[in-house]
Amino acid sequence: MTITITAFERSPDGGKGLARDMRVRWALEEVGQPYDVRLLSFKAMKEPAHLALHPFGQIPTYEEGDLALFESGAIVLHIAERHAGLLPDDTNARARAINWIFAALSTMEPPIVDREIARFLEGDKSWYEERLSMVLGRIRKRLSDLSARLGDANWLDGEFSAGDLQMVSVLLRLKGSGMLDEYPNLSAYVARGEARPAYKRAFDAQLAVLTAASTG
Repeated sequence: MTITITAFERSPDGGKGLARDMRVRWALEEVGQPYDVRLLSFKAMKEPAHLALHPFGQIPTYEEGDLALFESGAIVLHIAERHAGLLPDDTNARARAINWIFAALSTMEPPIVDREIARFLEGDKSWYEERLSMVLGRIRKRLSDLSARLGDANWLDGEFSAGDLQMVSVLLRLKGSGMLDEYPNLSAYVARGEARPAYKRAFDAQLAVLTAASTG
């Protein structure tokens, strides 16, 4: 059965690989599974056909046979559980890898996304500077904790896993902010993720969509 995922027809990230379909693409590339992509306009994302797949009208979605999923975290976990390569065989190590998936999405990502919301939607508010300072403080606390846990290891718990895939994807949202530079081991960690052949294939595939849209 062919796997089909959905992605932005014109991604608002400008080709930086930050749209959440990138995480699903990366996971599929890591486990060697071919997939098709259905591109959606912002209008189509709010129409009944897509809302039947994703009740909140977002991307990505995942379809395989009679299975339809939404939410990138759930999709990546499903891929990791169904195909070898993203979760360890050892039961305890497997549980820890899944633990890091949730940590990336529930603990690390919210304040990082809050920074983006503050910068792009709240810059004209009288309380903007105070709020941004608080958000940056929360991010730095999370980064400091993560940096201490990672130490000089290559990955979060032994070999590369879906937990690292999600964590690197989340940390990439800080690329260009200068914040990762404050934690050299995290900068190196993200660079190792970007250097993986599967990541490069996924990035190139997502970038090709933007390039086609801009020249079409």
